[in-house]
Amino acid sequence: MALKKAENIDTNLYQLEIAVDGDKFNDAVTKVFNRQKKNISIPGFRKGKAPRGMIEKYYGEGVFYNDAFEQLFPEVVTDAVEEAGIEIVDNPYDVDIQKMDKDGVEFSLKVTVKPDVELDDYKGLSAKKPVVEVTDEDVQSEIDAMLERSARFVEVDREAQNDDLTTIDFEGFVDGEAFEGGKGEGYELTLGSGQFIPGFEDQIVGHKAGEEFDVNVKFPDDYVEDLAGKDATFKVKLDNVKEKQLPELDDDFVLDVSEYDTVDELKQHTKEDLEKSKTEAADAEVDTQIFEKLAGIVKSEIPQAMFEHQIDDSVSEFGYQIQSQGLDLKTYLGYTGMTEEDLRNSFRSRAESQVKCRLALEKIAELENVEVTEEDLDAQYKDLAEQYGMEEDSVRKILSEDDISKDVKTKKALEIVKDAAEITEVTEEQLQAERAAEAAAAEAEQVEEEEKAEAAEAETESAETESAETETAEAAEENGDAE
Repeated sequence: MALKKAENIDTNLYQLEIAVDGDKFNDAVTKVFNRQKKNISIPGFRKGKAPRGMIEKYYGEGVFYNDAFEQLFPEVVTDAVEEAGIEIVDNPYDVDIQKMDKDGVEFSLKVTVKPDVELDDYKGLSAKKPVVEVTDEDVQSEIDAMLERSARFVEVDREAQNDDLTTIDFEGFVDGEAFEGGKGEGYELTLGSGQFIPGFEDQIVGHKAGEEFDVNVKFPDDYVEDLAGKDATFKVKLDNVKEKQLPELDDDFVLDVSEYDTVDELKQHTKEDLEKSKTEAADAEVDTQIFEKLAGIVKSEIPQAMFEHQIDDSVSEFGYQIQSQGLDLKTYLGYTGMTEEDLRNSFRSRAESQVKCRLALEKIAELENVEVTEEDLDAQYKDLAEQYGMEEDSVRKILSEDDISKDVKTKKALEIVKDAAEITEVTEEQLQAERAAEAAAAEAEQVEEEEKAEAAEAETESAETESAETETAEAAEENGDAE
């Protein structure tokens, strides 16, 4: 194989001219012949026994050429791309075969290449980091949750209260008629949980086990169509009332639910765990902001194919997630009323940001002459093995060192950007307020753009109507003159 020419014919677009010599092409033809001969019959020979020369004479010299070309194509294109020193981001297209015979093949094709991006200044980017603070109230809240998880319910002989676990039988009626789905027996309902429509649980409060009574409610306007906005009466029997009882917070409880021995130890480690998780969340928030800024400093034109491939990955990942919940993607789309195109568009904005951010980090790694050591590679393979619960050797077989090296470089580039960034600490409340303001501004901008687009469309329609009316009037005038 020889790369005859690699020409940059447009932004992120190359045309390659490739030649395959006769020996290499003939080897491919021989392989195709050996694979297909068992299925070929020609007069005078048993099926699969005809020599290659006779088959070519009978069917034509080029009978195996197209299959041989298809077999060679991936390898020779890969070699040509490598020789040209480019990185393609989509499948080749516009393949044009100029010559294909016993002396070899000559052809051209077009490939979309990864852009060499230009960046605005990537040092001094700003980000806001939530202050990491763990209060005694935070610790107590975590411990209260542990107590709640260990709570037990004990049947009591008193009037029902909020937070009690009740068992009820019920049947609902609208205009005196029972409605479908409005009946239940032995139903467990925690009062105050909001499981039923507003007002239902409140009317159970104050009743005792064994009582039968009516609950009168009105279905919300956004309820199912047949019941929305209608008054309903439920015949209810309260079978039993159970009170939630929390365990006492003492050393015995700590020994039962944790690896620690005392309440003080539990509180100390709970505080440390909260500090760690809040620190990780704060760091992740900074990374998110830096990623957004990096995507914004990419000035070059990005091939649409790169965005589409990232969306493909996002859709596949989403499909795996819902599959783990017992759904397939087609069923999910049916439930939600979405089309596949709707789903893809829902990932589009994030995918574009991800692609731009990755390109920015790769360019920064290049500009900063980031190097990857054997220790870096070993550490990355080890992390991935732990992350996916696999043997390290298995990960090495799946992921090449080249792929891992790229990931390590982008991580190091991110650290360079973060080290040079202006990071300001703010409270969580301040950060949320700023996020809300940004979202409101973005929404307002989108509304404004939509209004402008609608106005432009209306103006165009008006101009077209006016033009059509003018043409009609002129035609009528001409007809009048002719008469």
